[in-house]
Amino acid sequence: MMALFAWLFFFLTFRIMIAAKTGTILIAEPFLKDSNFMRTVVLICRHSNELGTFGFTLNKQHPQSLHSFFPEIRNKELPIFTGGPVQMDTLHYIHQYPEFFDDAEEIIEGVYWGGNFEALKILMNAGKIEPNKIKFFLGYSGWESGQLEEEMNENTWLVTPASRHLIFDTAAQETWKASLQQMGGKYQLLANYPIDPHLN
Repeated sequence: MMALFAWLFFFLTFRIMIAAKTGTILIAEPFLKDSNFMRTVVLICRHSNELGTFGFTLNKQHPQSLHSFFPEIRNKELPIFTGGPVQMDTLHYIHQYPEFFDDAEEIIEGVYWGGNFEALKILMNAGKIEPNKIKFFLGYSGWESGQLEEEMNENTWLVTPASRHLIFDTAAQETWKASLQQMGGKYQLLANYPIDPHLN
């Protein structure tokens, strides 16, 4: 129990207050028990005071592959991720191919969201899309205007800039730890904090 209070003091005292915005990531604090967001990392793709916040959970891999949902895509091993609890019947993707999609939105330098899906399927089957430069999501994570700020005031999230390496090159099971390690300093200690503090 003393360890729990020590970590709570650390988290509340030394957390870095960075505003959430497009191109940042939300890192779930280590005590969050919400099954939708426990130990998750969410890439913010769009954020505004008027419309709220929209993004994708990067590190919750779906048990089925993309081919299971779209058998016309020949790559049977390409993973798909649970982007969040909202509209789980919708497909979204982020990628590093702006040259193929005029309608894609840039999130950070070199990382884009969306594009024509029919064109994408043709490109994939033609071998022009590298699997490590695209990531697919079912559903998304969303907050109404002001809702995310309230959660941040309740110490639910840490915020840090996103990076291509974290998005595309980091294994799902390592993303939460890697995000904290990217923040450096005292936050690297949180990366090894147990899910159940009573076990520490």
